Amino acid sequence: MTTTTHLITQRRFLPLFVTQLLGAFNDNLYKNAMLLFVVYSVYNSEAQEARFSAIASGLFILPFLVLSALAGQLADMRDKARLIRIIKACEVGIMLIGGAGLLLAWHHFEIERVAIPLMLAALFAMGVHSAFFGPIKYAILPQHLHSDEVLAGTGLVEAGTYIAILAGTILAGFVPVEWAALAVVVTALIGLIAAQAVPPAPSLMAAEPIDLNIVRSSITLVRMTTRHARVFLAIAAISVFWAVGAVLFIQFPPLAKNVLGASKSVASLFLVIFSVGVAIGSVSINHLLKGKVSARYAPVSVMVMAGFIIAFDFVCRAWPVSGRDGLLNAGAFVFQPLALPLLGTLLGIAVAGGMFVVPLYAFLTTVVDKAETSRTIAANNIVNSGAMVAGSLIAVSLSAAGVAIVNQLLLGAAMCTVSAWLGQRLYQAEKAHPGEIEHPF
Repeated sequence: MTTTTHLITQRRFLPLFVTQLLGAFNDNLYKNAMLLFVVYSVYNSEAQEARFSAIASGLFILPFLVLSALAGQLADMRDKARLIRIIKACEVGIMLIGGAGLLLAWHHFEIERVAIPLMLAALFAMGVHSAFFGPIKYAILPQHLHSDEVLAGTGLVEAGTYIAILAGTILAGFVPVEWAALAVVVTALIGLIAAQAVPPAPSLMAAEPIDLNIVRSSITLVRMTTRHARVFLAIAAISVFWAVGAVLFIQFPPLAKNVLGASKSVASLFLVIFSVGVAIGSVSINHLLKGKVSARYAPVSVMVMAGFIIAFDFVCRAWPVSGRDGLLNAGAFVFQPLALPLLGTLLGIAVAGGMFVVPLYAFLTTVVDKAETSRTIAANNIVNSGAMVAGSLIAVSLSAAGVAIVNQLLLGAAMCTVSAWLGQRLYQAEKAHPGEIEHPF
């Protein structure tokens, strides 16, 4: 039995895996149902659609920037399993609000003044939910798993996350918005039930006062964590990667509609392909590294990703859209002459991305003391979210300046070279300090 299949049957891993999977599914079902409804049923302008997509992404990311320090402190100083159950209970209330917003939008009741603000408020609240859950889902793994299982566990969590993104994205693109409103509430309830089975994960350190000053605690957290070169380089490489991801995800819906002449089902198909690819990369890198946590393949993985982004951009530019009546649905889209090259390059972007980022997350949870992993992941989330907000703002600014979406894709390829440089420096630092444990706090 492989490490991967062994873990999936264990109570010390399975309930957390299911809880995380359902949460990621719900995030993406709700977010994409909202985004696709607004892009395809409310607005009729590339600039408006790109702006709304960026605003939605920014609102979801902002809590990670503001609240991760508090989340990291709580997760290191309290029982992680108990926190998971509290967080999942909050998700039920949030989805009741978000579902109400979707229903109001479906009925076209005060869309601009009531429905959209309500949906965006719920999206922001889900960002808060995820900001508190984020440090726990990775930091709990070294506490429940053996050292030779951490990379496989991290890969499974990441793969499960993207499988859930896949399922949520498919559902959002193909079911009516009123059914999506019901589904997000039901999923939140199931997630709450699954969370009850997560084994206890008590604090490994003496309880300390929680610093409620989010500005001071965030600055302190990032400063203390990044003073160690290996931790700093891993966080920096992951952050640039997610800035690239933010740019790409913002562009997918308006690119599908305005560049490729395709319907919202094709925008969903893009996110599906991306999710499948990241899941493939997340699992395959564990086999390539044979369970050893290492940044060895990080530089080449992200440069391969850059190459696929350039190829994706090239195919988008060559895509014929003239002389067509209406938008292509997914069925018609896949029979277009350039559909297979387009989807193939997108899959390549995602596989390479998964192979790049999963070992770096595992690295962060194994290179620091187990009592400090939640705060380390929280510091990573702060820097990641700042990079993603920056990527979102760049995308908004370029759209406002009239830069075509196909030209913006090349920005992502350029940013990948920065991640490759950081990944190479990290691997050099890893070889210079084999097996050493850092104590950031």
